[in-house]
Amino acid sequence: MEPAPTSDPAVVDAAVGAPWSVPPDDVLAALGSEAGGLSGADAATRLAEVGPNRLPPPQRDPLWKRVLVHFDDVLIYILLVSAVLKAILGDWVDFTVILAVAVINAAIGFVQEGRAESALEGIRNMLSVHAEVRRDGAWARVDADDVVPGDVVRVRSGDRVPADVRLLQATNLRVEESALTGESVAAAKSVDAVGADAGVGDRSSMLFSSTLVAAGQGVGVVTATGTATEIGRIQTMISEVRSLATPLTRQLDRFGKLLAVLILAMAVVMVVIGRVVHDFSVPDLVSASIGFAVAAVPEGLPALVTITLALGVQQMARRRAITRKLPAVETLGSVTTICSDKTGTLTKNEMTARTVRTAARAFAVAGAGYAPVGDVTLADGGRHADLPDDRDLAALATVMMLCNDARIVPDASDADGWRLVGEPTEGALRTLGMKAGVDPTGWRRVAVVPFESENKFMATLDADPDGGLHVHVKGAPDRVLDRCTTQLGPDGGSEPLDRGSWDGQIDALGGQGLRVLAAARRPAAEGTTSLDVADVADGLELCGLVGIVDPPRPEAVEAIAECRDAGIRVKMITGDHAGTALAIGREMGIVDAPDGSSAPAVLTGPELEEMSTERLRQVVRDVDVYARTSPEHKIRIVSALQSHGEVVAMTGDGVNDAPALTQADVGVAMGIKGTEATKEAAEVVLADDNFATIERAVKEGRRIYDNIRKSVLFLLPTNGAQSLVILVAVLFGLTLPLQPVQVLWINMITAVTLSLALAYEKAEPDVMRRAPRDPKASILDGAYVRRILLVSLLIGGATILLFYVERAQGVPLAEAQTTAVTMLALGQLAYLFNCRFLDRPSLTLDVLRGNRVVWVSAATLLALQAVFVYAPFMHSWFDSAPIALAEWGKTLGLALVVFLLVEVIKWVGRRWTARDHVPALVERHDGQH
Repeated sequence: MEPAPTSDPAVVDAAVGAPWSVPPDDVLAALGSEAGGLSGADAATRLAEVGPNRLPPPQRDPLWKRVLVHFDDVLIYILLVSAVLKAILGDWVDFTVILAVAVINAAIGFVQEGRAESALEGIRNMLSVHAEVRRDGAWARVDADDVVPGDVVRVRSGDRVPADVRLLQATNLRVEESALTGESVAAAKSVDAVGADAGVGDRSSMLFSSTLVAAGQGVGVVTATGTATEIGRIQTMISEVRSLATPLTRQLDRFGKLLAVLILAMAVVMVVIGRVVHDFSVPDLVSASIGFAVAAVPEGLPALVTITLALGVQQMARRRAITRKLPAVETLGSVTTICSDKTGTLTKNEMTARTVRTAARAFAVAGAGYAPVGDVTLADGGRHADLPDDRDLAALATVMMLCNDARIVPDASDADGWRLVGEPTEGALRTLGMKAGVDPTGWRRVAVVPFESENKFMATLDADPDGGLHVHVKGAPDRVLDRCTTQLGPDGGSEPLDRGSWDGQIDALGGQGLRVLAAARRPAAEGTTSLDVADVADGLELCGLVGIVDPPRPEAVEAIAECRDAGIRVKMITGDHAGTALAIGREMGIVDAPDGSSAPAVLTGPELEEMSTERLRQVVRDVDVYARTSPEHKIRIVSALQSHGEVVAMTGDGVNDAPALTQADVGVAMGIKGTEATKEAAEVVLADDNFATIERAVKEGRRIYDNIRKSVLFLLPTNGAQSLVILVAVLFGLTLPLQPVQVLWINMITAVTLSLALAYEKAEPDVMRRAPRDPKASILDGAYVRRILLVSLLIGGATILLFYVERAQGVPLAEAQTTAVTMLALGQLAYLFNCRFLDRPSLTLDVLRGNRVVWVSAATLLALQAVFVYAPFMHSWFDSAPIALAEWGKTLGLALVVFLLVEVIKWVGRRWTARDHVPALVERHDGQH
């Protein structure tokens, strides 16, 4: 029978909008359900109304739009206009070649982005697959997609919650919600209503979609599915955050627009002079103008950048990082600040006992995670603990081992070889007992008082191998201490409880960011078979305290140091409490010693709420730890950093990180523990969930940027020399040394062969000892611009000289033009070796080693040029002609002269500029950039 509807409209509104704040019966009534669940027919009707319980995939642009976006470049526009003009003039060969270059460039970018997206498909596994629901009065297992509001569901330890659920029953229920709240400790759940204004982490009467049940079991009614869940709400928030352009795309856009204006202006000047001064015909002027535009446009540049970035994507994939957008790799190379979630990213998300305190001594516990590997030693002397000699430790470890529902089992699939079954805190205590050498064999549990949030402790009645009965208690220190009258001495004897001393130790451990649990015991009377809360109200003997921490990833600590060497600040943004966050920050090297700054060492979410945007901008660069944060806070933090011109990377694995990942210049998600929403929001997904991979990604990004700069420095003199040849001919009324289609040929073969070789150059030795480059700075500084102009004059001058000398000697036009094309090809080949080392001299044997692709490219260039010179079909297409060995000798000799003169230019540049274009090295851990 359906429950009677609630008559109070306010209660109905609360039951629907804030179900955590009203009693369970009111929620059932508002949803038109009952404790016995829905009927199959009712569930089917509701499914048709609300739709499947899943998050919709992100809407993709249509295929035509994803293809056309790769033509959206001002330099490509010039090529397309040139192709149209050639079609109007009827020059279909020229039209076809020009158009092919533009299409090839677009195809490369489209295919590479498609490959990266395909690689990501394999790690989408956030939503649960099945759920237990009560239908037609019986429990049934259904697809999670078929769960509807009003369904009564049951969850147990290890289950993923299929939807947002209001609890109806809860037994020792604790849920791992770090993916949603950032809390590394499992949240205790109960049926009792909480305030309507409670935050997500405080809604103890609710279970949220895709969170993990750590312990206990519960029954509840589904209140929201799909996009209406808490995860769905956050995913919707992502769509409201704007994405930023990357530094490289901004630079190339500015450069392309400037170059386009310059090309058009020079073409107009050339047409005016050619018509007015030299009386060229209109068709000749149009052809010359197109030739000049084709010569001046570095049409290989977009393709070159795309290919270089694509190579970076492949390199990062081999290093366990999947890049979803090509420019994101380069953006990492210009990052100045990394904002990272703590749980599971900087830390292992595996609770670990770090220290043990007894009445007279302290013990250090080595190891991390749930693998029972690591020594327990005296903190002062370093002596290995021994249970027969250290009876206080033996008693505490025995209590923690027996008063425990977790199990640590071997698992070859886990990186550490062991897997936790149960709640993380109990797993840490179980592992402590195993490290200490406690053997639970022969012990038998007789009765248990399960952990409840009201009591904050767990108690067991256990029988030892000899049949003796013992009460063991573990829990929150204050609750356990209230029940103790004595404490265990180092020799195993009992002594009066020193409450003040224990309170001091609890505060000290808490100040280190440790979660503290206490252990106590007492003997039980023979024949006892039951245990309740009243049986442990007093008379217990305190064994000691255990400090537990979510340990840092060792590789993350090293990666943070590497980032700071590279002038990159790391900021930790977490949902944990301030003390825990600050302690972890100091341990990982994120937080420096106090320097007298007015900024606090840690900022909490409530403090951020009270801060104005202006005040946050004043302190955001000086604060390295942010605690108790929400998704909205993270977006504010990232935006405040960006207001200072910082290039921000945001890393994380939880749903709560996704909006800030989208806001950041580059978002980095964890692929194993990361949620679906986070992966979709990120530009880079780490397949190994390893923060250290980010440091390698930064290094790869810097190498890619260096190689793009080398390629641009190589490519632009190529175009400069070609355009100079045509410009000089028109301005002085001379015969054109190059035809437009020949210009396109030399552009195409050098861009596809020689410039691509520089994409494979290895990283410079100091690449991770430089300050982050200014994203607003030009890709080329003044020294490089001067070099481009001088090299253009050298190669262009050599080509003009050779062409007109050949013509003066009576060489036919086709042969002289072919010799000029060959001069350009060999001159650029020689200049390639100059560009391998931007500042160091290339007059060394090292220039011949270290990049096999250079030689492959050189051989390919020579082979293609030989086809251009000697293949009859090329003579028809490109108006080329065979040349003699003497012409090859002349071009080779002039190419060698070009190489030597460029080395002189580099030497003069080093003397004049004092390497002012090379970023300064960063002092280790200076904390500033």
